[in-house]
Amino acid sequence: MGMTAMLAAEPDLDLVATAETVPDLLARSDRLDLVVLDLRLADGSVPEDNVRMLRERAIEVLVFTGADNPFLVRSAAKAGVLGVVRKSADAATVVDSVRRAASGEQVVTTDWAAAIDGDPGLAGVGLSPRQQEVLTLYASGEKASRVARLTGLSEQTVNDYLARIRQKYADAGRPAPTKTDLYKRAVEDGWLPVPEPPTRQR
Repeated sequence: MGMTAMLAAEPDLDLVATAETVPDLLARSDRLDLVVLDLRLADGSVPEDNVRMLRERAIEVLVFTGADNPFLVRSAAKAGVLGVVRKSADAATVVDSVRRAASGEQVVTTDWAAAIDGDPGLAGVGLSPRQQEVLTLYASGEKASRVARLTGLSEQTVNDYLARIRQKYADAGRPAPTKTDLYKRAVEDGWLPVPEPPTRQR
């Protein structure tokens, strides 16, 4: 409703359709130039999958989000969106972002840059793709032996990777001596999702 109201007075922007999920949207219209995508949809879908589904149809995507979950923003950004705009932005900023994205222009904001590059307030550690894979699996709760099976590495090699990862974080001034610390670093750097608050039972 808010987006509809913001775009209503813009003669050069035509709001074609709204929907609760990407498949529903695609079923309603085949003349989409740009989708303004909320990261949390009714079907619980993954942002990266939604962006990929749209990009496969040559539809550009602008993320519209509260930006409260860096993992979701990063996931969408890395899938190929034109930009990220916060729901808390003023109407003029949102409309300008939509207009620029609709013409194929990248909407570069601090949220978009942070999603791609990681939090600029955190010193980067320069993990290789293999180190990222090992960190993600291990920090999410897997034992080193299980990580070894999942990655096709030996357990000793996994432990060597973990030692190097810990050293890189220590060198960056962000020590991670324990598994819990590694989990925190993985969340900070966007390799693992921010934990969702527990749902209250009624």
